[in-house]
Amino acid sequence: MYRLRPGIKQNPEKRWALPDRVFFACGACHILAYACLARFPDRGFRALWIKPAPGFKGSHCVVTNESGLAFDYHGWSRFDRLMAHMQAKANRWWPGWNSTLVELPPDVLISEAKSRTYDGLWLREPKQFLHDAMPRAERYLARFDSGCPLLNART
Repeated sequence: MYRLRPGIKQNPEKRWALPDRVFFACGACHILAYACLARFPDRGFRALWIKPAPGFKGSHCVVTNESGLAFDYHGWSRFDRLMAHMQAKANRWWPGWNSTLVELPPDVLISEAKSRTYDGLWLREPKQFLHDAMPRAERYLARFDSGCPLLNART
């Protein structure tokens, strides 16, 4: 979890210039989630929106499957560990932070209009960034291909 200096998310050039890890942590996590679902369609992954409780920040999208494997900007991890990490980090900045998990259909991740049908969700489409964010997400995801032995086993 990162917190950007004010104005970066509103400046397309500065936002695009962020390191990949920060870019996909701060506003493009849903594009990375979509890329993962597309790359591993037969691994039982589903997209989850980590929706902060009312009055809190820290919205995030990840993918996970029934075996507890998860992927986000950190790379591959156990979903329970990822959630514990996020909970601890968010509570340092926003004491009392909590969230709910909302499963999202893949097409919602890349559609502003469809995302806005979920209360509190408003996602940019890949081409609404300075450049198309999907190729960047696919390249970032590819960096982790050899980092997860569980992907080589059928889940």
